[in-house]
Amino acid sequence: QVQLVESGGGLVQPGGSLTLSCVASGNILRIYDMSWFRQAPGKQRESVASIGDGFTANYADSVKGRFTIRRDNYKRTVYLQMNSLRPEDTAVYYCNMESALLTDRNPRHYWGHGTQVTVSS
Repeated sequence: QVQLVESGGGLVQPGGSLTLSCVASGNILRIYDMSWFRQAPGKQRESVASIGDGFTANYADSVKGRFTIRRDNYKRTVYLQMNSLRPEDTAVYYCNMESALLTDRNPRHYWGHGTQVTVSS
């Protein structure tokens, strides 16, 4: 199995910055896509950003120009640099990775437990 652990969330004022990290561990053969999702209270979970194993990144329109996703394959880590944060960015942020295991080469998606980001003055 794969375990994902997010960190870096917290309380920040509007206009501030935070960097989220997500580290994968387990019986991993290869990690394909790495993504960040978020879920605000009363809303559906939505995609924020993703980065493929070829390092091509995609962003939700609402975060383009403010958020940057990057990955470190050696560390099995994905980061989300969030700048110019707004109150509407408040949500629980979840990491997702598509991974193949040493014991099962079919890629599957795995989720972290989430980290809270609150943007408020």
